[in-house]
Amino acid sequence: MNPVPPPGYTQTLIADDPFWLTLIKVLVIFVALMLITLFMIWFERRVVGRMQQRPGPNWNGPFGLLQSLADGLKLAFKEDIRPVLADKAVFFIAPVLSVVPAFVAWSVIPLGPEVSIFGEQTALQLTDLPVGVLVVLACSSIGVYGIVLAGWASGSPYPLLGSLRSAAQVISYELALGLSIIAVVLYAGSLSTADIVASQSTGWYVWLLPVSFVIFAVSMVGETNRAPFDLPEAESELVGGFHTEYSSLKFALFFLAEYVNMVTLSAVATTLFLGGWMAPWPLSLIPGVNEGWWPLLWFFGKTLAFLFVYVWLRGTLPRQRYDQFMRLGWKLLIPVSLVWLMLVATLRVLRTELTTGQILVVGGIALVVLVGAALLIPDQAPPEEDKEPQVITDYPVPPLDLAVPTTSKRRRRAVPAGRDEEKDSETVGAGTSGSDAEPAGAGPSKGDR
Repeated sequence: MNPVPPPGYTQTLIADDPFWLTLIKVLVIFVALMLITLFMIWFERRVVGRMQQRPGPNWNGPFGLLQSLADGLKLAFKEDIRPVLADKAVFFIAPVLSVVPAFVAWSVIPLGPEVSIFGEQTALQLTDLPVGVLVVLACSSIGVYGIVLAGWASGSPYPLLGSLRSAAQVISYELALGLSIIAVVLYAGSLSTADIVASQSTGWYVWLLPVSFVIFAVSMVGETNRAPFDLPEAESELVGGFHTEYSSLKFALFFLAEYVNMVTLSAVATTLFLGGWMAPWPLSLIPGVNEGWWPLLWFFGKTLAFLFVYVWLRGTLPRQRYDQFMRLGWKLLIPVSLVWLMLVATLRVLRTELTTGQILVVGGIALVVLVGAALLIPDQAPPEEDKEPQVITDYPVPPLDLAVPTTSKRRRRAVPAGRDEEKDSETVGAGTSGSDAEPAGAGPSKGDR
């Protein structure tokens, strides 16, 4: 059995699957994602508890593993409340529209090589499409429609603000996510997820494309609305964000969609950059570790490492301001992605069109040009001392060298005189009014003197 199939072999193998085998795969993926969600809730609470020097859930079941199940059952029996101003149909469809694409994305993720299930030779993958990567991107984009519709259908200002934030957030980080994947597709020569895994048999793309990996890792945190990028549901600003008005099973569906999206993007990152189901070095040197059912262990081990980073970020970093979050996406990730993509494409063209000697010559000339430009550019002039101090903030502030003008001498002489006149008038009013007023003929008053 060949652990690294040739391009297109997985598609041919899966195409011969009988209907009952496809149905078994669908049920196994659904049940596995539900169990992983319960495990992730427990895992996050335990890890964050360790970070905060407390035990976390440890009462229900061994090590507290049944706590998530108990919370899910309790949530199902909560009262289902719908606001009076909510759009009934859209209010019901929104959570379903959020959770379904998260499950569908798993249909194109390869979990292992060719195996035998009840005598049928098949791959540990539901389906292998020639555009599998685009299916993952489409599913992650459709999921945001559920969040936007949930905020709009609630008939409340806070959910609407959360949904608008989510729309802007997904547009911003979906661009950086897609640009980071293009470099992987250029090197793999295919959009099929199975072919991308097979192309990493000689080396993982995390070492070949480190910039793409970092951009993808940051973007997938923003894509899943997780801390420190959980602005659509910022409880300190928007009460609960887009799901403020949801309760019972509808809220549970949003909760399920968030955790399934985390697992999905972690699995996609494993597929694109960490060799998928292939064993890490030096385990890959052992014969047979990439055959049979062993690759499932390597795949979910790598996925769990990404999920741990999700939890680590939540327990470590504070939530960003919205302007900082947008600046990171538009002014850093997207420009760096474009420059890196141009560099990768240029290197690919040079490797295919030029020989090694020609590449060295071109690289030497480019290096000489850069060094010469650095020497010819004049040094930056030292800052002048009389310039206005630099303001390091985005908010409007008064000038830092603002001086209060001095009061003129004429005004200083006029102010005491005016105050004496006010005192005299107050004294006159006090002397001529009230029960203690002086009788007539008692002599001149204080005001007359």
